[in-house]
Amino acid sequence: MTMMITEVYDALRDVGANDEKARRAAEALADYHRDISELRGDTRLLKWMAATNLAFTMAILWRVFL
Repeated sequence: MTMMITEVYDALRDVGANDEKARRAAEALADYHRDISELRGDTRLLKWMAATNLAFTMAILWRVFL
């Protein structure tokens, strides 16, 4: 079952779009929103991985040169 953003659906219906087109547009926007949320989560993970790698690299360099 696909999700739909009801605010978008209602706004499209108010400006005169027919029911089927408004429904499909609201569902497409909900899918887009879900995809963006997944990308944000992946990006957050990659930031933590890069920061951890940098911290370990700096610790190793600190140990080697001092």
